[in-house]
Amino acid sequence: MKMVTNKAVLSLGLALLLTLSACSRQQSDWEKTRTANTADAYELFLKKYPTGEFTAQANARIKELYEERDWQKARDTDTQEAYQAFLKQYPEGKWSEEARIRVENFTLAQAPPNAAPAGSEPANPPGGPAAGPAAAAAGAAPPPAAAKPAPPAAPKSAAKPAATEGSYGIQLGAFKSSADAANRRWAHLTKEYPKLLAGLSPTVSPKKGASGTLYRLQVTGLTEKHASALCKSLKAKSQGCVLTHPGH
Repeated sequence: MKMVTNKAVLSLGLALLLTLSACSRQQSDWEKTRTANTADAYELFLKKYPTGEFTAQANARIKELYEERDWQKARDTDTQEAYQAFLKQYPEGKWSEEARIRVENFTLAQAPPNAAPAGSEPANPPGGPAAGPAAAAAGAAPPPAAAKPAPPAAPKSAAKPAATEGSYGIQLGAFKSSADAANRRWAHLTKEYPKLLAGLSPTVSPKKGASGTLYRLQVTGLTEKHASALCKSLKAKSQGCVLTHPGH
């Protein structure tokens, strides 16, 4: 009887030792995997321990690393299509809100400027043919009215100041929720880039569209050179920025 009991105790002890040894080995491998901190390392760990103590943590870290990799690719490409593809793959990820802001930036602020054509259209009517017959029909004072239409060159020179100093700007975000979201974003940016944004004041410009109103965070009243340099510096720091043209 004693021999049977001793064998049972011995077997139990050996099983316990083997379990402890396996746990110790898994713990050691997990620490090595965390030190490597690569997707390949975590995948190898999961192959070895598919249902181990650290399986959930390994799976979560793999997802984070893949998202970071794909976000870096989207930032390096820096196109609307790249950010949209990222959002499709990670609609609720760590960088999703930033990707949405950059998509809206491209949508709202990269259209070609239409200020010059719009400003040149009204230039023709004041001295055009339509003004002459109207004045003649009135019969009041046709000579002065006929003399003014002669120089149509003045409106062309007046259209040029649209691209002078202070007529450019930058857009730093577009928000669907409210103007408060744009203001909070500005507060965050001024803390993150105090030197670049020092002395600048934001404007929140609402724009109605088919999907509702978007609140655009912009800085206006800049020269083209200043706006371009500022955008370049912000992009170098991985901050989305789009140049806005005169009248845009």
